[in-house]
Amino acid sequence: MMDKKTSRIRRATRARSKIRELRVHRLTVHRTPRHIYAQVISPDNVVVVSASTLDKELRGQVNGYSGNVDAAQVIGKAIAERAKAAGVERVAFDRSGFKYHGRIKALADAARENGLQF
Repeated sequence: MMDKKTSRIRRATRARSKIRELRVHRLTVHRTPRHIYAQVISPDNVVVVSASTLDKELRGQVNGYSGNVDAAQVIGKAIAERAKAAGVERVAFDRSGFKYHGRIKALADAARENGLQF
């Protein structure tokens, strides 16, 4: 019997190996009940830009609780702007085995609206 985390990591592995074949930047998302983190990672596994609900400048924009859909939208917008500033337009979305729903979906939609293509 597998626990929740092991199952999630198994789901993530397949998507990651597929993205590795494509040799593109990937937008990785990680969520905890309290926070949400996003990173754009280059094909050679170097973090290009990151944004999370722990960032000093983003903490001000997140009003109230940092573990909700509104917070995820703020992070999605921020990661898209930072990625574009770093010259990354196209990414592959790596949801780290999380369901494409709720906060993960909110972050992805916000990133797309702010000009990140995936």
